[in-house]
Amino acid sequence: MSTGPVAQFGVLGVQGKRDWPCLTLEESTEVLEFFQGIARPCHVAWHSMRPFSAVARVQLEGQGECLLKRHHVTLRSVKSLENEHNFVKYLYHRGLAVSPPLRTHDGHTALQMGDWTYEVFLPAKGTDLYRDVMSWRPYFSSQQAYGAGKALGALHLAAADYAGPARCEEEPAPLVSGMQAIAQPELIPALRQWVARQPYMLPALVNRAWERDVQDVLVPFHQVLQPLLPHIVPAWGHGDWHGSNLLWNVDSVCSILDFGMADRTCAPFDLAVALERAVVDWLALPVVGGIAWEQAEAFLAGYQSVRQLSDVECRQVVAFLPLVHVEFALSEVGYYATLVKDPASAEVAYTDYLLGHGRWFAYGEGKMLLDKLPAMLRRTRRGWSQHDDT
Repeated sequence: MSTGPVAQFGVLGVQGKRDWPCLTLEESTEVLEFFQGIARPCHVAWHSMRPFSAVARVQLEGQGECLLKRHHVTLRSVKSLENEHNFVKYLYHRGLAVSPPLRTHDGHTALQMGDWTYEVFLPAKGTDLYRDVMSWRPYFSSQQAYGAGKALGALHLAAADYAGPARCEEEPAPLVSGMQAIAQPELIPALRQWVARQPYMLPALVNRAWERDVQDVLVPFHQVLQPLLPHIVPAWGHGDWHGSNLLWNVDSVCSILDFGMADRTCAPFDLAVALERAVVDWLALPVVGGIAWEQAEAFLAGYQSVRQLSDVECRQVVAFLPLVHVEFALSEVGYYATLVKDPASAEVAYTDYLLGHGRWFAYGEGKMLLDKLPAMLRRTRRGWSQHDDT
């Protein structure tokens, strides 16, 4: 398969067709003129394979390089990006290893030009070990899982006092890891209202019996979450925690990348997202043996060596796990069906992702993971035998 600049990660693996065109040197030169302290670009050295936006590493004349990221304006407005950037800057000032966005000459951290919005970052420290690895793949080792858990625990401690508003308060926020609907007492009415506010969602779902499907597959899990909802402590989280959004020094996390799916949720939700992203090898299913059990335990031990979970938070993690994908999966359906005109990927997002992941948790290994997770969470409070928690 091609891994060149035109390749992209899709819903089923590496694909040749990209959702959005690669950034060119001409475009990069035009955009970077608006940002402070950036020399003239001389070469576009690398294009990310990640979907939903275009990201390039741009070499600068006599000044190293920068990362330039371009979004379609319907997915990320300047206001939405600057809301995200405020969270990143807060973490930076709290001492976390994040890369704050660069500013334009008029003081903004995002720029709109025509149908596109742009953001720019200087390179972060560390090795991009997972650059060519899709999401939903386990870590390379339990040691790296432990390191990733520690880093997420530190992020949640730093984020606890951040009072920034949720992304959706002033405008819809597609393609984020959110719990605007699943954190409401009744799932289907909440999703109905949420869908109505999302760009491109209603046309994508008009011919689907989505409320019936949600009732059959997802409402039983939501009923487990319902009694825990009053105990949620809102906080911003990363929203897409997995190996390729981290830079590494062997087994330790050096830098945290890509807050594009971040939102105001809560720490147990964000921890469940991290487990969903990297503990189950979704792309290998339905083959039995897709759960990285030792890595799951290592990740939780690393997390709790930094930030110990309360009893109610442990129950929330388990209850959130089969539901954290719901709003993002529905948003993907709208994105593929109506914005990038890819009905085959929309079908995968609906059938295999939204419903398929829910069904997996109801039986077999998925149910086993939910059943074993409470004991694993209790056990990892005491650390992990392969590591010293100091």
